Amino acid sequence: MGEKQIDLSKSVYELCNQYPELAQILSEIGFKDITKPGMLVSVGRFMTLPKGAIAKKIELDSIKHSLEEHGFDIIS
Repeated sequence: MGEKQIDLSKSVYELCNQYPELAQILSEIGFKDITKPGMLVSVGRFMTLPKGAIAKKIELDSIKHSLEEHGFDIIS
């Protein structure tokens, strides 16, 4: 396993604090609101990537693939 691991059970807030570059990557994938001031510390605290995928109508497999292309390992 690589150094950068994404645990899908963690909140987006936790993941972005662990990997600051993740917010920009997620924005490019389709989570545009994540870069708005206050969104990460409010909604991001309880939103996980699977929940966000449903809310934004983005295939979770597509998110996983994009993150893997950026060097992340996905943990379910």
